[in-house]
Amino acid sequence: MAEHVPVLLEECIEMLNIRPDGIYLDGTLGLGGHSAAIAARLAGGRLIGIDRDETALQRAGERLKPWKEHVTLVHSSFGKLDAVLEDLGIPAVDGMLFDLGVSSPQLDEAERGFSYRMDAPLDMRMDRTQSLTARDVVNRYDEAELSRILFQYGEERYARRIAAAIVRRRAEKEIGTTGELAELIRAAMPAPALREKQHPAKRSFQAIRIEVNGELREVEQMMASAPGHLKPGGRLCVITFHSLEDRIVKQGINRCEHGCTCPREAPVCTCGFVQTLKNLTGKPILPTPEEQAANPRARSAKLRAAERVSI
Repeated sequence: MAEHVPVLLEECIEMLNIRPDGIYLDGTLGLGGHSAAIAARLAGGRLIGIDRDETALQRAGERLKPWKEHVTLVHSSFGKLDAVLEDLGIPAVDGMLFDLGVSSPQLDEAERGFSYRMDAPLDMRMDRTQSLTARDVVNRYDEAELSRILFQYGEERYARRIAAAIVRRRAEKEIGTTGELAELIRAAMPAPALREKQHPAKRSFQAIRIEVNGELREVEQMMASAPGHLKPGGRLCVITFHSLEDRIVKQGINRCEHGCTCPREAPVCTCGFVQTLKNLTGKPILPTPEEQAANPRARSAKLRAAERVSI
């Protein structure tokens, strides 16, 4: 398993502006790299770590043992932020961090079925207690729905060709492994697409993973609820890895900062809009060339941050 390297770590810590006695939430705990850096800066404060992958929770728990008196781990998804904080009796926190990337173990452990580079059962579940798997999506969804998912979530311009190839193949035999699917996608691609730098199955695998885990819906739910759970001056930091997530985060911050729907010429606001967030980053923060060289998985990362304003 590759060494876990938290993405944009220094930038996240700077943006969170951590207070030693504050309450912070890491909504995508993973292996706890970001959380360890937060916990190390607490003295009397509290860290809440959320992840829907039980394996990640166990491993992060080991990493966070030096600060266990400050740490609470929760098996849930960040889209259920309202319920998690309600159950803990915490109405608001001083900072939240969400790293929306797939963790290294999920990519590197073949049996999880996330990687198009290793042959394994089609799975892709972040929470292995849920029922829907990548195998279900690939073998049960009709051609039109498969094409929609590949185009919408993977931004795959050959979505129709790939969906048609999947349907033809599964009519003969159910598609059961990542290797089968990756090779099928490659065969469906026209020659020019095969000369692209990235793997031909990358976009399709991303799309299927998003569908299996409901990732975009989770991001939308998080952006709708997170601002209301920040204390005045509290910070929200979100790391995204593809344009669909980044668009949701960007638009969510913008709605909280500039959501007034009154005509520009109106002398006063009458729509009832109340600003809740102030954008701290403008354009997203990107990894430095040094970080990208040291950790290739950081190359597509973007960090956006905002601060809760007093009402």
